[in-house]
Amino acid sequence: MRFSRRVFLSGMVAGCCTPRLWGATRKRPKILLRSSWQMVNIGDIAHTPGVLTLLERYVPEADVILWASSEHSEEVAQMEKKRFRNLKGVVKGRVSNDGKEVSSEDLKKVLDECDFLLHGSGASFVDYWGISRAVRRTGKPYGVWGITYSGSDVRQQEFMSTAQFIFFRDSVSLGVAREEGIAAPIMEFGPDGAFAVDLRNDAAAERFLAQHGLESGKFVCVIPRYRYTPYWQIRNKPMTDQDRERWAWSQKMKEHDNAPLRKAIEAVVRETDCQVLICPEDKSQVALGKEILYDLLPEDIQKRVVWRDSYWLTDEAVSTYIRSAGLFGLEMHSPIMCIGNGVPAIVCRFEEQTSKGLMWRDIGLGEWLFDMDQEEEIPKITPAVLDMVQNREASLEKVRKAQTIVRQRQDRMGEALRKSLQI
Repeated sequence: MRFSRRVFLSGMVAGCCTPRLWGATRKRPKILLRSSWQMVNIGDIAHTPGVLTLLERYVPEADVILWASSEHSEEVAQMEKKRFRNLKGVVKGRVSNDGKEVSSEDLKKVLDECDFLLHGSGASFVDYWGISRAVRRTGKPYGVWGITYSGSDVRQQEFMSTAQFIFFRDSVSLGVAREEGIAAPIMEFGPDGAFAVDLRNDAAAERFLAQHGLESGKFVCVIPRYRYTPYWQIRNKPMTDQDRERWAWSQKMKEHDNAPLRKAIEAVVRETDCQVLICPEDKSQVALGKEILYDLLPEDIQKRVVWRDSYWLTDEAVSTYIRSAGLFGLEMHSPIMCIGNGVPAIVCRFEEQTSKGLMWRDIGLGEWLFDMDQEEEIPKITPAVLDMVQNREASLEKVRKAQTIVRQRQDRMGEALRKSLQI
């Protein structure tokens, strides 16, 4: 279905998507960033600091307020505050369906004062409802940076067509949006915000490496994963029927998906001088790493493998990754942060993770992308991991080329935002 670009709801302010001009007396534009979806995954945490880095780079004239989810923790807030001077505050709250009521006075004030609404990177148009209600209330222009999109109803499609711009983090998502007739004036490939993460906790990383006998540049990171993250377990909530169905499938596929990682670990230990660090991207992967990887390795291999027995935050993880020789596994955002920081990274994906993993092809890293649902691809993982480690210069050259593509697309995202702000 195709439709003309128009205002989403009859109650919206006329001209809500027209960029505002800065008068001579206006000091700094204000951007309200909707982000920080959840705190149980260092990748989901990474969306926000990554986008904040891009805002710092491309619109240094702007003040940024973060509209965070209820899960946004003080620990994460302090990590972000330490790094970002352009982050002028954090607000939480909801806007009513009709846009007339706001649950938080802080959010109400910021909605009134901001000049632009920016929906940050995520697994989808995560807070479509929140953004659409905020636009209904304020008539402010908005845009979207770095999301995956798998389809929606006509109501959402029409609203997305009123965006100043939408950047999709993989080309498959962009194709779906175009097929559905979404017609925002700018719709292009735009990398996940996590590529720009530059958080650091070097002291924590150095301490961990020293405690476990890991030498900088002489270890490889690996991350296991379930098909579906057991959020019910992480948040200590009762299982739903859907949880039970997904947990059963995750258990059935656990060995299938993670055994190839064990094989690659053994190869790295036996055929290179590197050790291996088993580490998590989400909280459930701490125990999983021991159960499905470490405990099932031969005893002689275990001696050169370290299992991280606790969760960590994004800053320590990045500081650890940049000291490694590379990373491989079943997750997405740790590889993203690796590439963004010049570290080789291999992605193994499956259908349940949506199309986001296909961004590896979009940035020229198709040789480091493996589909676990294609049996013929699984035997190629170990040779690829060994090649990544043993052919260091070639691997770093691949990373540099991917970084060039990412930076070009980030430049385009920044250009679109500046155009919308007319600065």
